[in-house]
Amino acid sequence: MDKPIKVMLIDDDAGIHASLRDVVEEAGYAFCGALSGREGLRLLDEERPDLLLLDVMMPGLNGFDVCRQMRDEGRRIPVIFLTAKNDIVDKSTGFRAGADDYVTKPFIADELLLRIEAHVRRHRDDIRHARADADTAPVKREPCRIGELEVLFEQYEVRLRGNVVPLTAKEFEILSLLAESPGEVYTRRRIYEHLWGPAAEVDENSITVFMRKIREKIEDNPSEPRYLQTVWRVGYKLAAE
Repeated sequence: MDKPIKVMLIDDDAGIHASLRDVVEEAGYAFCGALSGREGLRLLDEERPDLLLLDVMMPGLNGFDVCRQMRDEGRRIPVIFLTAKNDIVDKSTGFRAGADDYVTKPFIADELLLRIEAHVRRHRDDIRHARADADTAPVKREPCRIGELEVLFEQYEVRLRGNVVPLTAKEFEILSLLAESPGEVYTRRRIYEHLWGPAAEVDENSITVFMRKIREKIEDNPSEPRYLQTVWRVGYKLAAE
């Protein structure tokens, strides 16, 4: 029997832990939690969660710092920030820290579950595809090389001039999608549906933020991108050469 998907909460409010445990477990997921950022980082290896719910404003190590440290350590599990209305003035603040999504407090349990389910669905798909790959022994996907940029699909990493680029999971998914067909234009809707599924409501501002962050990491001059190019009024493409 497969292990249940495990959701981890890092939040200094014990009341939030109690209420979210009920919501998460009733939805069929396993639940674990930590009451501080440092405790959460320590428990990541022990609990090995599949998705992380992360409060922003915590004493000591705040949510942004926890997320940055996770990403620096190479952890790619999905991260959903739980924020008070004034914690994130601009969505780019959370995405810049390495988040995949966020929900504003006070939130409706059903809304949070929908977002969890979207990420969990992608997680399950990845597991299913990995199992299918193991059974069918597929042909290895060759890296995409454009100038000094390499997208290594099998290694789940991107390199620039031989150095690994510290992308978040969502940033890598976007770049690898575009790298499947360099030169092909991908609409914002197509990119958004690739990240969150066809039922998701498209937020073009989120896509813009992701693209800006990717450019900051792979372009020598992000304002004049060599690799990740905008096709005005349509979407984005990865340069073909």
